[in-house]
Amino acid sequence: METNASLRGVRLSAQKGRLVADLVRGKPVEQALNVLSFSPKKGAQIVRKVVESAIANAEHNDGADIDTLKVTRIHVEQGTVLKRFTARAKGRGNRISKPTCHIYVTVGN
Repeated sequence: METNASLRGVRLSAQKGRLVADLVRGKPVEQALNVLSFSPKKGAQIVRKVVESAIANAEHNDGADIDTLKVTRIHVEQGTVLKRFTARAKGRGNRISKPTCHIYVTVGN
């Protein structure tokens, strides 16, 4: 039995999110939560919340045993990029990109 959880529009670049996702892919959920809890990366706390949500979904919807769950699939896709401008010298402006991403987690046996 597999259960999903997703978080869309996260203010994090997809590249940085994938670095965190690679840390927990294929691991038991208890070990994955430990790794994410002690990781200094910003994306670790965000991914941790999605993994916790997937665990809660599995427990509530499917009645799954938490001790046997693994992170079977996790992937991070690029979302929309918010484009902003900042003023520069001599009347010019530079573009600032604020990337977003979508995080998808699947837990199962």
